[in-house]
Amino acid sequence: MNLADYVQELNKVKILEPDVERQLWHDFKVNHHMDARSRLIEAYQPLVFRTALPFRSLDNIMDVIQEGTVGLIESVESFDPNKGVAFSLYAVFRIRGRMYRFLKEEGRADIACLEDNQKSGGSLLDMLADTGTSVPEIAEIHAASDIVMEAMDRLPTREQLVLDQVYVHSKDVKSVADMMNVSTAHIYRLQKSGVRRIRGMLSKFMHNWK
Repeated sequence: MNLADYVQELNKVKILEPDVERQLWHDFKVNHHMDARSRLIEAYQPLVFRTALPFRSLDNIMDVIQEGTVGLIESVESFDPNKGVAFSLYAVFRIRGRMYRFLKEEGRADIACLEDNQKSGGSLLDMLADTGTSVPEIAEIHAASDIVMEAMDRLPTREQLVLDQVYVHSKDVKSVADMMNVSTAHIYRLQKSGVRRIRGMLSKFMHNWK
């Protein structure tokens, strides 16, 4: 299938009504109905396409979309609808992570979303380094950006969402707090906890790497 055919198929996808989606999640997670699983994956395929738009000029865009679809399927499998987090917010990070890892393996892109300078003047990778980190150690951390992505996949859902919104999407803390219906102080705590967890995972990796 080429991109034009794929987009044409996407135009046939209908947005799920909230009641219908809740029932589908119940049917899949509680009753293990695989047709409900298939409908959820199909309904959220446009999310994969939107995430792939920055790469639409690449000649392997359909491979990128396929990797994103794998991320979508993984998200449907692991999502807990009882935690009060919108599935699109939960899934987009894993979808994007799958795409970036694929492109990095292909030699077409690095993990740019983690390396871009943010409004605060630093990237997530910069935040992960202690102030006393040496230049060689910082270089090693940047070289291990794919490990950072894997570490973020292992974070608790809310910490992962906060880091994704603040560092990847450059959202300010207040807007993230409003989106998640919590206080800004709670967002700061989740942000600090998420960074601390990833730093710990990176420290173990760097110790084994040397």
